[in-house]
Amino acid sequence: MPGKAFPLFLLLISALVLAFPLAPCALGHVKETPDEILKQIGVDEKIGAQVPLDVVLQDEEGRRIRLGDYFKGGPVLLTLNYYTCPMLCPLILRNLMVAAERMGGISLANDFRIVTVSIDPDERLESARDRAGEIHAMMKGAADPGSRWPFLFGAREEIGRLAGAVGFRYRKVENEFAHPNVVVVLTADGRISRYLFGIEQEPRDLKLALLEAGGGRIGGSSVVDRALLFCFHYDPVERKYALYARNIMKAGGVLTLILLGLLYFVLWKRRKAGDQPGTAGDR
Repeated sequence: MPGKAFPLFLLLISALVLAFPLAPCALGHVKETPDEILKQIGVDEKIGAQVPLDVVLQDEEGRRIRLGDYFKGGPVLLTLNYYTCPMLCPLILRNLMVAAERMGGISLANDFRIVTVSIDPDERLESARDRAGEIHAMMKGAADPGSRWPFLFGAREEIGRLAGAVGFRYRKVENEFAHPNVVVVLTADGRISRYLFGIEQEPRDLKLALLEAGGGRIGGSSVVDRALLFCFHYDPVERKYALYARNIMKAGGVLTLILLGLLYFVLWKRRKAGDQPGTAGDR
């Protein structure tokens, strides 16, 4: 009976739909696994690349400012974070402040700057101001903390330009951001000198990276600083600075030659004095 067969067919189709619901991909809601998300996060190192100094952002006081305005008279440490981060970003920033205070010989107040930029295009002024206030309260000896360590935020396009220039890959996951933990060390003209990875920076590595970016011309003692750069080189495998055996051997060889030369000179002077007429041996 054709009239009854059609309703039965619809009933069968409805039962199949209820028994086998549509897969997420059919609905257009594919949920990525943590491994897939992690593959999209990281740093593509671009040593020597120029960062866009014409990027326009806002500081914690709401003023529009060019990134290049902070590149005056010394290297810059760039961090990319977001100000509503509940735990990791505040920890990284506090650790960086502690490491900067413990370096010795160079200071945030005079020799270099730190610039933090939020990767959240929906960042609010209040969040930037709160994070800045926390860090600025820890700074010692800086008459104008905001000029030495600004907390910036801006439009998606400007953030994307800066993040792309330094090879910083991140993803928004629900209401938070997944991103690498890295400090980008920049020269005074805005070129990438070094990347320092990790939640906590060693004061020695931080100082050497800044000296390297500054060409050994920052801080109080340029002779000592240049000696440090000669003896320590960055190890890309361990991602930290280590003693450079070849240069130490070279320095040791030069020092040995100098000492031998001094010894020969002293012996020669004594012998010459002993050979002169009128000495005790000629009487």
